[in-house]
Amino acid sequence: MPKDIHLTAADIRSLRAENPKLRIRDFATQHGLSEAAVLDAHIGQGVTPITADLTTALAQVPRFGKVMALTRNDHVVSEVHGVYGEYRAGERAGMILSRPIDMRYFPRHFVRAYAVERHTDEGPRHSLQFFDHSGDAMHKVHLTGASDASVWQDVVNTLRVDLRPADYEPRPMPEAPKENYDKADRLREQWAAMTDTHQFLGLVDRLKMNRLGAYRVAGAPYVRQLDTGAVMEALEQAALREVPVMTFVGNQGCIQIHSGAPQNIKVMGPWFNILDNGFNLHLRTDPIAEVYAVEKPTRRGMAVSVEAFDAMGGLILQIFGVRTREEDHYAGWNDIVRALPNAAVAV
Repeated sequence: MPKDIHLTAADIRSLRAENPKLRIRDFATQHGLSEAAVLDAHIGQGVTPITADLTTALAQVPRFGKVMALTRNDHVVSEVHGVYGEYRAGERAGMILSRPIDMRYFPRHFVRAYAVERHTDEGPRHSLQFFDHSGDAMHKVHLTGASDASVWQDVVNTLRVDLRPADYEPRPMPEAPKENYDKADRLREQWAAMTDTHQFLGLVDRLKMNRLGAYRVAGAPYVRQLDTGAVMEALEQAALREVPVMTFVGNQGCIQIHSGAPQNIKVMGPWFNILDNGFNLHLRTDPIAEVYAVEKPTRRGMAVSVEAFDAMGGLILQIFGVRTREEDHYAGWNDIVRALPNAAVAV
């Protein structure tokens, strides 16, 4: 999102003071700003720049005890309450493998970060927030009533850095579907030979496709296009049958995974919500343009997912059956997916 060159930091603070209860993402969108640009305007006024190095920053988060991890994209928000485990850095990706905080990070997209303290009618609110080159939020850690806020200032002092306001890059558009029907046979042949789901993206990249393009090309028996309401139906059936599922919600910098059977589902207008103890999911349903049931072979059986995309080809979320140490599939989940309705007109 381009920065609004007509708004100074003082202008932003003044406008924010007029709308203090408006969510920062909504405020930023309303004024043609990125979230990070809004925080830049408030540095020294409840906002402190901190290091965006995940190894350093996430090492401090367990000190707070139980917190709320928030990851989102334009159409869905995942909120998981729990204690952060150890961050494990990798060459291109890092991860936290504890439960319920189960994360995958892509550090090159984490370029700016802030410690944010807001004063509300209910008391102070504390969070650590991480952003990419466009000023879009990749991940946020919110302290709650169950957190140890007594260490907040010490954590902020430990992570504090000097940071000047930035001119943010335009947000990149989602990659359009890349289909290559000339390589359909090779795609299916190599798909059948997969032994791990993590091999998939490398496979399709070598064939000059991407995730959505490959789904369109592959077809049966590996891919079936579903009705756009199938995501909600799958989650409703998982709740009804008490079937545990894994929801993957992410953006270019971060994927947040939650495992468990949905319990408390509430539909409010276009929003499909799971409001469980320790986990909230808020899914905007009207942008869902394509949904697929996908089967990927692994050494431990077939991994079955339901995956939703928007009209630009952006991945909204993925749902899998909860895996066990022995198997990459869950019979109850597979039964649910098998019964989901096909798309009326396939793409």
